[in-house]
Amino acid sequence: MITFKDLGIKNSYIKALKELQIKTPTAIQEKTIPVLIDSDVDFVGLAQTGTGKTAAYGLPALNEIDPQSAFVQTLILSPTRELVQQIKQQLFKFTKYQTDKIFVEAVYGGEKIEKQIQRLQRPTHVVVATPGRLIDLIEKGTLNLRSIKTVILDEADEMLSMGFKKELDAILNYTNTARKTWLFSATMPEEIQRIISKYMDPNAVRISVNKESLVNKNIAHQFLITSIEAKLNVLVHLLDQYQEGRGIIFCRTKLGVQKLVKELKEEGFSVDALEGDMQQRDRDRVMRMFKKGTLQYLISTDVSARGIDVTNLAFVIHHQLPEKSEYYTHRSGRTARAGNKGISLALILPSEIQRIHELQKSLGIKFKEQILPL
Repeated sequence: MITFKDLGIKNSYIKALKELQIKTPTAIQEKTIPVLIDSDVDFVGLAQTGTGKTAAYGLPALNEIDPQSAFVQTLILSPTRELVQQIKQQLFKFTKYQTDKIFVEAVYGGEKIEKQIQRLQRPTHVVVATPGRLIDLIEKGTLNLRSIKTVILDEADEMLSMGFKKELDAILNYTNTARKTWLFSATMPEEIQRIISKYMDPNAVRISVNKESLVNKNIAHQFLITSIEAKLNVLVHLLDQYQEGRGIIFCRTKLGVQKLVKELKEEGFSVDALEGDMQQRDRDRVMRMFKKGTLQYLISTDVSARGIDVTNLAFVIHHQLPEKSEYYTHRSGRTARAGNKGISLALILPSEIQRIHELQKSLGIKFKEQILPL
């Protein structure tokens, strides 16, 4: 069995990993770390969500930081505030036993920019950022990207689907052309190919994990045919069935989220919303409750749930099917993380059965029909 020591990871990081109960490398870590550690390459990694990508790029990135040089050496871009905060927290935990301290800062929208500017005055080696807030800081002259050695694009497909195309182009143009670029994505749409061909070495190393299946194999994909009128009753019946299990229910719109939260609260369920118009403090409050388990069900839009990483989610329910196939990948990837099993169940109308066939074909998965007992 391959160990982190075999992959070239320092003992101080291995000690921190053991403390975090990370003992054996995942497939993406096993394939990626030896390529990235102490090497000067551009890199493209294709892997499902929840497969351990943060450690796959984070450990090699930390390994090459010079703690004595008090300037930003690595930039990590990620689509959402939650994911940026999680990455910062994980990198901080990895460095627990480092003799020379490595400083990581997170910058994202929803927090006062003045606070972030103040924190960036301190020695900072790694910046983890959402694209929009990073552009704000660059334009204010607060952050100079010219000294950056490595740019990491995490969940690149999500950043593009959230409309960050212009920001990514601007950021990559601001950085030193001698930088290394490491790109990680769960899917490989056309726009990702454009970024690779425009900003990365044509000989960039490419690694794909489970490329025959874009969606985690530990997920059981199911659908249940219902009607608009019966959908709420069906959902209530399902949640009663799942009992202690925690999960996320996806709606297409903010109004749909708000309506469903109201209806399920009236039915007595422990449920709350995560949607785009929320204040950051309210988002943080809901996510704290959900992670602690004091909140059982989260109802969210596609965009608002990006970057949610909560272990032991038993299921994902699609109250409506997503508009795009890659959205299904990201939605279902919220369950069955870190080797666990999970259920992804779509509530569909009879007219949507063709969409199930399309998802099966495009994602290489198999759906099983569920029928509620009378």
